[in-house]
Amino acid sequence: MDTKSPGFFEQVYKVVRCIPPGKVSSYGRIAELLGYPRAARAVGYALSALREPNQSGYTSANVPWQRVVNSQGRISIRHREQTANKQAEMLRAEGVAVEGNGRIDLAVHLWEGLHLVELDDVLRGD
Repeated sequence: MDTKSPGFFEQVYKVVRCIPPGKVSSYGRIAELLGYPRAARAVGYALSALREPNQSGYTSANVPWQRVVNSQGRISIRHREQTANKQAEMLRAEGVAVEGNGRIDLAVHLWEGLHLVELDDVLRGD
């Protein structure tokens, strides 16, 4: 499967929508859950694409993109400080403790993910 295809992006969106408020996951964990352990960057591309209008119906308003951070538990939008600040604010509003440097304690806030049966249901649903 091409990880840049709309199908992959939609799978990312469906999984990210399962992350509950107060929890976070990483780009790599999402990729691994979808069966593409080396596609963390593609997950980032998918979430970045939410800024642009698309025909899938997924937007930054209905996909909680802010709940995805890097594998060290940091907000990783360094080149867009305004977006990084917005992500930190949104996470704090959900009860996630975000340090001044954008770090989140994964021991406290990491989402455990989905079991295979749940994942199958999520990807077939909607």
